Amino acid sequence: MNAPMILSPDSLAKIDKAVVKYPPNQRQSAMMAALTVAQDEKGWLSTETMDFVAQYLGMPPIAVYEAATFYGMYNLQPVGRNKITICTNLPCALSGAADAAEHLKKRLGIGFNETTPDGGFTLKEGECLGACGDAPVCLHNDKKMLSFMTPDKLDTLIEELRK
Repeated sequence: MNAPMILSPDSLAKIDKAVVKYPPNQRQSAMMAALTVAQDEKGWLSTETMDFVAQYLGMPPIAVYEAATFYGMYNLQPVGRNKITICTNLPCALSGAADAAEHLKKRLGIGFNETTPDGGFTLKEGECLGACGDAPVCLHNDKKMLSFMTPDKLDTLIEELRK
């Protein structure tokens, strides 16, 4: 029995566009792209959504779960409208990320892996975001890199995102 279509036709077209980049017998190679498309539509990856991606790509659900739980860019529970991930690895920490993280926690009133009561913000601690020269760095909604994030710049960001 096939899983019900839980993604929109637009999302399925995006997944199909990723699938054609690989040989026909390697559809599963588009898994990460498919998970990103599904998360963009749904906001997070429920088990039902991951099962659908697995079925759509013709692969075991466990393979999808393994990738989704390994990579920090996938949300396995609902997140706020604005997910802010701050890198706390050593290069960022040496450039003020620990202070920036504490500032975010205090300013938002939440800790890592928590969401503000209004659903506006989720704060995540990130592994290396690959921009050590721009430390401390944040990632907004897994799409936009933010560099040299001082407490003042973080305050400005929060105010802009609240609008």
